[in-house]
Amino acid sequence: MPSYSFTLNGEKVTVEAPADMPLLWVLRDLLHVTGPKYGCGVGVCRACTSHLDGEEIQPCVVKVKDCVDREVTTIEGLADGDTLHPVQQAWIDCDVSQCGFCQPGQIMAAAALLKKTPEPTDADIDGIENVCRCGTYSRIREAIRKAAAGRGGA
Repeated sequence: MPSYSFTLNGEKVTVEAPADMPLLWVLRDLLHVTGPKYGCGVGVCRACTSHLDGEEIQPCVVKVKDCVDREVTTIEGLADGDTLHPVQQAWIDCDVSQCGFCQPGQIMAAAALLKKTPEPTDADIDGIENVCRCGTYSRIREAIRKAAAGRGGA
């Protein structure tokens, strides 16, 4: 079986896997990284949202072979040591989570949005298409606004 090396949350990893194995299964089943959740398997629900070279991806539709020598970041790698990412802190401050299943993907999507658009409009925030069955969308919007305000454009 071929092996693939990439950086995961700041650490170089190498896995043996079929070339067409989705990154989500490599993360969850081979590397035991459980933040990205399986929802739909076709990139629609976005419960697995992570970053590849700083850009938002859905690892359920990205093949491991496409990650060689690249940087994968999941919710587990978003914080800077013990310092939470501003989006993570805003999620806590705004009491966003209910069941929590979609929250890693929601947070990763929000972090990607703020990286591209430090001062998002409501339309920008509404462009995040992650599905939340609990319906915490108003608190998600509030948390993204709070994170944007606290970042100072960083």
